[in-house]
Formats: sequence, structure tokens, C-alpha cells
Amino acid sequence: MAHEAPAGPTPPATGAVLAAEAAQVRDWIRRQGLPGLFDVHTHFLPPRVIEKVRAQFDSAGPLIGRPWPLRYRDTEEALVEVLRSFGLRHFSALPYAHKPDMAEFLNDWAAGFASRTPEALHCATFFPEPEAADYVRRRIESGAEVFKVHVQVGAFHVTDPLLDQAWGVLAEAGTPVVLHAGSGPIATPYTGPGPVAELLARHPRLALVIAHMGAPEYAEFLALAEAYEQVRLDTTMAFTDFFAGMGGVHPPDLLPRLADLEDKVLLGSDFPNIPYPYLHQLESLERLDLGDDWLRAVCWENGAALFQRSYRRRA
Repeated sequence: MAHEAPAGPTPPATGAVLAAEAAQVRDWIRRQGLPGLFDVHTHFLPPRVIEKVRAQFDSAGPLIGRPWPLRYRDTEEALVEVLRSFGLRHFSALPYAHKPDMAEFLNDWAAGFASRTPEALHCATFFPEPEAADYVRRRIESGAEVFKVHVQVGAFHVTDPLLDQAWGVLAEAGTPVVLHAGSGPIATPYTGPGPVAELLARHPRLALVIAHMGAPEYAEFLALAEAYEQVRLDTTMAFTDFFAGMGGVHPPDLLPRLADLEDKVLLGSDFPNIPYPYLHQLESLERLDLGDDWLRAVCWENGAALFQRSYRRRA
């Protein structure tokens, strides 16, 4: 069933609607025989920052390009409870800096979020600035598990010389980086697979998680995941009806190669910044018909292995 997003602002799901959604997601998890979901691509940000992000979606800003009504809009605490009610056992915050002197503010906030949210990965970010390598190293030493880089929003090249030492630190540590470098939803001079291929040629041990499967350059980013041992892909929005309506259809002829990458594909959703029910992402993966083992690996096992997590039932 398609879940088309209406044009213009729309009221977020609340109350009974969320309760019904939660029951549906938990039922889907049970049918797959999973202990829960491991979603590597969700977003939590400081209140002032998240309001600015929401304003961009509400206005179909220049990097969005179409109406994008947010289905989930609430306080941090309420949104965490939504994910818990859905059966997520682990998820991320993924702050991303878009200007100098912003990354460490976001990193402080994300460290606090992880400390007060047991299910959350300890996330961090960085930006092309002289001190980037130093604070990336400090954040790893203080427990950061994953970094987020968004070249479309940040308007910088992954090959910026100011980042070279930071990439080296990350490669040596093996700390994953969720990287939005695909040209969706709007291409910029900084997006595309070419710069990422150049980056990996310099730092072949980098543990990159390519956001949105690299949409719309699916084939090129898939090839990088095949070529480099530590390059992975996340599923965020890639197979949904909404993304297909933006010209982001994943080519069916790539599916056999995607099946072969069973241990290198991670569940991502972009929650709460999505215009359809969370369940739709899961159903979109299921209808690929790549097998039960593939689906279980994507939705739980690969994230648990990458971040060395095991399932612990909450008291």
C-alpha cells in the first residue's frame, strides 16, 4: 500500500494513531522473529536546532525541493517514547554541523542525549575547521560511537584539506561515519560519489555508512560498498513510495547485488523527519523479497554487530 505525503503542512500523528502504529510495528517485529529494531539513522537535536530543521521541511526549503509534511513532531522525550513503543532497542541522534564552531556544541548535546537515553548511540559530528582532528580524537576517546557528516547541508567537500587528518583519525579508530553524500533530494556541488571515491582512495579503511543508499547514485555507492571492506549502506527512505515520487527509485537490477551485501546494509528511517508511518519503511524492505535472513540482518543483526550491542530486555 502506498503512503503518499499530502502537499503542505499536516498535523503530526498523535494519541490513538501513534498507539495503533506502535502495535503494527511491534507485530511486524514479532513476525520477523526479531528482538527489536536497530535503526542507525534517526535524528535528535537541541530544541533550537530542531525547530530550524522543521521550518526547512515545512517551507520545502531549497535543499528539500518539495512538500515534506512531518508525521512525527514533538518534544525529545515524547519522540524517544514513540521509538520505544515501536520496539526500537537502539537508535541514533546524528547531529550534523553546517558552519564553523558548531560541531562541538552539537557534540556536547549529543553526549548528554546518549547519557540520558540508554538506547541511543553516542553520536558526534565535525566540520572543516583547523581543530577538527583534535576534537574528533577527543570525542572518540570519550566514547563517541558514530559520527554524522552531511555535505549537502554543510556545503563542503569530503576531500577538504581541513578534514584530512580527521578522516585519518576515524580510519585508524574504525569509528563509523554516517555520510550523506548522495545527490538526493537536491544535488549540490558537494554531493555525488566521485568525491567519496577519492576520499576512500586516500583512506581505504574508513568505516563509512552511506546514508539513503547513496540515492540517487545507487549503483555508484553500491560499487563502493562492494570494493571497500568497511563501507556500508543504510536503507533510509530509499525504497519508500515517497522517495520513488522524488525520482529516487532504486533500480531493480541492483537487487541481486544488494542481496549479496547482506552483512553491509543497515536499517535507517530518518525518524522523526518522515512524512509517512514508520511501518512503511519496514514494509518497503520486506517487499524487496530478498529473504528472511537478509531482512533480519538489516533490521537487527548488522547494527548489533557493528556497534557491539546485544539485546537486553528493559526491566
